[in-house]
Order: sequence, then structure tokens, then C-alpha cells
Amino acid sequence: MRTQMGSLLILAVVCMLNGGAAEQATDPAQAETPAQRDERMQWWREARFGMFVHWGLYSGLGGTWEGKAVGTRGGMEWIQQYVKADTDTYAQAAIPKFQPGPDFARAWARLAREAGCRYVVLTSKHHEGFALHDSAASEYDAGSVLRRDLVKEFVDACRAEGLRFGFYHSVIDWHHDQYAYGLSKQLPHPLKDKPYPNGERDHGVYLDFLHRQVDELISNYGAVDILWWDYSAQDFQGDAAWRAFDLMRKVRAKQPRIIMNNRLFRSPEAGWASMGTDGYMPQLDPKYGDFITPEQHIPATGMPGVDWETCMTINTTWGYSEHDHAWKSAQTLIRNLVDIASKGGNYLLNIGPKGDGSVPQESVDAMRRIGVWMRKNGESIYGTQASPFEKLEWGRCTRKPLANNITRLYLHVFDRPSEARLVLPLANRPLKAFLLDGGSSLKAEAVGNAIVVPLPAALPDADATVVALEIEGAPRL
Repeated sequence: MRTQMGSLLILAVVCMLNGGAAEQATDPAQAETPAQRDERMQWWREARFGMFVHWGLYSGLGGTWEGKAVGTRGGMEWIQQYVKADTDTYAQAAIPKFQPGPDFARAWARLAREAGCRYVVLTSKHHEGFALHDSAASEYDAGSVLRRDLVKEFVDACRAEGLRFGFYHSVIDWHHDQYAYGLSKQLPHPLKDKPYPNGERDHGVYLDFLHRQVDELISNYGAVDILWWDYSAQDFQGDAAWRAFDLMRKVRAKQPRIIMNNRLFRSPEAGWASMGTDGYMPQLDPKYGDFITPEQHIPATGMPGVDWETCMTINTTWGYSEHDHAWKSAQTLIRNLVDIASKGGNYLLNIGPKGDGSVPQESVDAMRRIGVWMRKNGESIYGTQASPFEKLEWGRCTRKPLANNITRLYLHVFDRPSEARLVLPLANRPLKAFLLDGGSSLKAEAVGNAIVVPLPAALPDADATVVALEIEGAPRL
């Protein structure tokens, strides 16, 4: 018996040293074949465009604390961190200003559909620790405070509009009294570098709470499409910080078709080179997540062979701020979407609703303008593959294989070339060309080792005119 106990102890230590190998072995995702993973990821890869919603107690504060603007740029979802407020002071100021209207979720879902988004991701809990669902694990949640399950309202609205949906969930928690923020020198906390106000903390107690709340999210709302984790540090990540592999295993066991990002980790194997929002790397072992998340950045050349999604704000803040007026133009947003699709990625574009759930008019106008363009040109975005060209001076290209050994190239013209024609370094035989919006035929001919497409006298769309060019076979440069 003593020998057996000793062997079990050695086995347990080995499992710990292997970083959760036992959990990984029972992870349903690890048993996937490449073909099964491709099938699970297919809808997400084809969607290309999603809407992010950052919403919480911070939304009612709107970037203002004690009557003063905290800043005019940057993420006001971090306002508690910026003003260094303890959780009681913060809650006392923020809760009265967070008063969701009755139809907020329906308005969001309709806006997403109108914009041409195929999925929506909501912050179920941000770093402030206030959960938007009705949580039995907490009293700092919408169910306890507002007597409403805001997540359920969101889920029902998305389903009514035929949208996929997911939850952003922060593994950081500035409210929980056992979250041991002192274990990381890199992760933010309003009381960072100060002693715990309630004595020593048991981070394991917090992890039990974290896992319970996640279990509620994956158990109480039917099929969930996405879990968008946020976030880890190089000095605090993975199993040591969040019991990450166990968490992922539980999620996949209940939601076998779910898609998760890589932010439970902050290591090179998980696609990270640094703590910066631009610190991503074009590599990802699937056991760490399904996709990489460049933030506010579009990779210069994409990330071939890796699933990735750029998340970006319409102004400079994720959470609503009444002081941030640095709005990106609709043209910039449309061209960002095209640029990202041309590099094989997805675009997750954020709206930051106010405390009552209403969306700033500037965001509404921008999303609707994208929608107008997408209704005419969405074919050039949905279900497309990355451009075969390294660079095009006048715009971007996406492509889609058709039947009968035909490839359709979608040529997005941002800047009309001075010679009024598109010259493509292709050895393929051109079959036909036309304007995607309206279908007007264009001439396409092989000239030497190139295909030349003369443009009409005026481009019909100042944001991005799309020329569809069909060629024989796969592109040959």
C-alpha cells in the first residue's frame, strides 16, 4: 500500500510539472482530426465580420468620475483602475448609473444584422467583476442587483435575428475578495502594489468562483458559439493563474462546438511574444485556443495557417465615454474590414453602449454605413480566402473558388490608378470581369504575363469599388 501511495504521489507531481497534461488528455478538442476542426471552425472563418459589445457598470459612468473627465482617449472600461477606487466605492458610484432600458438587446442585434455582422460577442463580465447574467455564485451581478438576466436578454435577441453569439469573460476580477492580484506584477488592479485590504487571500477560492460562473454561462443558455477570454500576463497565465486547461476542458465538454480564443495564456506557444496589444505571433498550438486576437492592429501580412481576429474600437475606447470623440470614418472601417478579409482574418468591431444600453449615434451611423456597403458587396467578404498578391497599390483582393475549376477574385479598388486600369501579375486565362455592385461588364484580357482590366470612367463607390474577375484555375502569379 505504501508503494502504491508513493507511485500515485509521483504521478501527481509529474502531471503538475507537465502543466496539466492530464487535463489536456481528456480535452475533447485534442481528439479532433484536422478535418473535424476545420468543420467546427467553418462558420467562423466564413463569417469574417462580428460585433463586439463592451458593456458594464463603467458604461453608466461614461468616463466621468466625481464630476471630472478621466480622459478623452483610451479604454474607459478601466475607469476603476484609472481612479484607483476600491470595489465598494466604485460600486456605490457606478451601480445607480447603470440602468438598462427594456429593449437594449433587440436594438443591438438589429444593428449587428443591419451592419452585416454574422456574430456578436458580449462582455458577460469585465475586469470590474460585475457579471451581466443572473449568477448563483455571486451577489455582484445583474440578477442580484437589477433582478434581470441581461445575458439571457442578449442571447434571445441574437437568436431572434439569426446571429451567432458569444461571451467575453474576464478572468481578472477587481471585485472578488480572494482574487490574489499580488501574484502578478503585470496584470492591472486598482489596488496594485498595495496590501490586500482583507488580509491574505486564497486564490484557489477565487478560481472555484471563476469556474462556477463560467459553468453557468455554458450551461444556462443553450448552444454558445464563442468564448472570448481576457486576459493573462507573461508572469501569470495558464494553469497556474486560472486552472486554464481544466476550464477549457469543462467548456468543451458541455459546448463541443464552441470556439475559444488564446487569452487564457500569454506564451509563445499560445501566439504571444509580449504584453503589448501588438505582441501577437503567427503561431498557435490548438490546445491553447482556436484563434489569435490582435487588438487595435491589423497584421501587415496576415497570419497564414493561423485563425485570427482583429478586435477594434470605432473611436478609441471599448467602454462608453462621453468624452471620446475620435471617431473613425465609415470609409476607414469599411477598408479595415476589406483589408482584414484580404489577409484571411476576421474583424470584431466594438460598440460601447451607454448605461441604459443605447448606442452612441456615431456608432449607429458607422455600422449602418458599413451595412449599406455590405448589402452590395458582402459576397466579396463572406466565405472568402486571403489575397494571392503580396501587395496591390490601388487596394486589396479576396478570392473564392467556384465550380468547374474557376476562381473569382474580388478586386477592391480604394484608389483609382492613374492609368485607369487594374494590372494583375497573373498567368491565368481571364474569363470575365464585372462590377459586383450592379453587374456591369468590364473587359479583361491577358497582356504578356498579366491580366489587365480597364476601369469605368468613374468608380461607383468611393469607399471601395469591387471588381469581380473570374479566371481559369487557381491563381498563378
